[in-house]
Amino acid sequence: MEDGYIKCAAAGLQVSLADPMTNAGNIVRKMKEVNRQGVKVLVFPELALSGCTCGDLFFQESLLKGCKDALRFILQETKTEDVLTFIGLPFSCGGAVYDAAAVILRGKLLGVTVKSGMTENSENREERYFADAPVQNQKIDWDGETVLLGSRILMRSQDGAVIGCEIGTDFFKPHHPAEEEALAGAGLIVHPHALAEGGTDCSLYPLMVQADSRRLCCAYLCAAAGLGESSTDYVYGGQSLIAENGVLLQKAEKYQEQTLISDIDFSYLNMERRKRKSFPFADEGSYDIVSFVFEKSEAAADRTVRKQPFLTEENGSFHRCLQEIFERQVQGLVRRLSHIHCSTAVLGLSGGLDSTLAILVAAKAMDVLNLDRKGIISVTMPCFGTTDRTYQNACRLAKELGTGLKEISIKDAVTKHFEDISHDIDSHDITYENAQARERTQVLMDLANQLNGIVIGTGDLSELALGWATYSGDLMSMYAVNASVPKTVVRLLVEDLAENLNSEELKTVLKDILDTPVSPELLPPVNGCISQKTEESVGPYELHDFFIYHMCLNGTAPAKVYRMAVSAFDGEYSEETVLKWLKVFCRRFFAQQFKRSCMPDGPRATAVSFSPRGGLCMPSDAVADLWMKELEQLS
Repeated sequence: MEDGYIKCAAAGLQVSLADPMTNAGNIVRKMKEVNRQGVKVLVFPELALSGCTCGDLFFQESLLKGCKDALRFILQETKTEDVLTFIGLPFSCGGAVYDAAAVILRGKLLGVTVKSGMTENSENREERYFADAPVQNQKIDWDGETVLLGSRILMRSQDGAVIGCEIGTDFFKPHHPAEEEALAGAGLIVHPHALAEGGTDCSLYPLMVQADSRRLCCAYLCAAAGLGESSTDYVYGGQSLIAENGVLLQKAEKYQEQTLISDIDFSYLNMERRKRKSFPFADEGSYDIVSFVFEKSEAAADRTVRKQPFLTEENGSFHRCLQEIFERQVQGLVRRLSHIHCSTAVLGLSGGLDSTLAILVAAKAMDVLNLDRKGIISVTMPCFGTTDRTYQNACRLAKELGTGLKEISIKDAVTKHFEDISHDIDSHDITYENAQARERTQVLMDLANQLNGIVIGTGDLSELALGWATYSGDLMSMYAVNASVPKTVVRLLVEDLAENLNSEELKTVLKDILDTPVSPELLPPVNGCISQKTEESVGPYELHDFFIYHMCLNGTAPAKVYRMAVSAFDGEYSEETVLKWLKVFCRRFFAQQFKRSCMPDGPRATAVSFSPRGGLCMPSDAVADLWMKELEQLS
């Protein structure tokens, strides 16, 4: 289970109704096929060996015996297949017939999981044919071997991956088996089912699976009955799917025999459960645990890793997600301004991306509050590193948005400050840079006091992660609207807002700002152009934002983050480049925590917040040695 991944599959099956041996042959073929692909867990639909629409044939001894003979055939033919497989079948035992799933691995029957209770109004009248599960698991004889049969059986691998099973309409009960299985430690729930098309249960099923996988912090592996079932009264679409912690990873096309394959991230699920504290020490007391061992797999995880994890796509676009982020920023500022009865907002407008987004947020907030945008005092503060391009863009942006604009050069003030502290103005060191940032902040703070307003912070999440902000300088504000927005999302937000503007003049300004290199402009320009480009110093923001999401939100180990990033940015960054900047990220993230410990208020607009009050709780003295050692081993 490298990096916590287990490759899983949900298989559709073209059944031959009441023909177990034919179905068994198809099941064996499918098992061999997915085993070659590195799949370790496989589920077939409910009653796959017989078909779910056999009706009163479920009473027939010939069918019940035929299903057991077909299961024996499968076991004989799959002795070398290292795939934990759940096969739905009608299983007769004593005087009862159960709607069951046989669990097999390398030619051995590990257990028979049983549907807990029959539903009175099911399409297939299951209550007519099948018995409820026994109150306690039973030990039965299977060809001389003792095997467990019941509804309270969990499977556990040598790596500690726990797998539960719920069958068919058990899923729709108010208190269904997966809830207790998850509390008992199951991170994966397999769900063989047979839902007829046209019913409410079927149409809501994908949403319900997503919601339950989130609520139970687990993965769902669902295989649906489809082709080959009787159409006497119903049609079965074969709606198989795979979900993990609220995310739909795979979904089958209806009316096709399709096998879905996805890597389930058990380490991620375990971390999520640790964070939530809703899953105490697993209570396995009422479950029988069947242990098994997977052979080592050579198949690498091939799960698609998104380059932009902060955003979710809808119809191939981030637009809706970006709208929601922007609205959270706006509403946060609206609430703060209305609470303090403030109609004036002061912000430093540099002509860069961050301050551009901040002024767009402030303008919308003023509109919501029915306040004059002139109450936004945009302040441009030229100094040693300011270029004409950014200066002109700042002025044009303020004009097009209809805000107030002040120009306050800080060159003389900073020069005088250098004289006061005996600093050589030709020494372009950290003092040279930070003195400018602190002077700008002082100007903004004093203006806000003078105008009875508040200072709107412009710094973003990426800068906070890397400590790319000046302590007692641009780190400080009275409300930081971008504090939870990573740099890559800042860019996408400005792009999205620009595309949806009616004003061509404003759109032109925003597009030129988007084309301007990211820079604090604290060092003198060269030939009138920006000389200080942030990403040349700290690395590409798209990599750092990827690291932020997976390390800070998901708690993913650095070596795994490295492999994920290599996969996500394949063809864009070499392995060496990814590793180089990940080391930089880890060093800076730990070293700069003291800045985040005193960051100002600001709304959580994305999934990550570094606020010491409601986001990241981390000591400023923590060392990065463990993380760095893990990365050094990759060198």
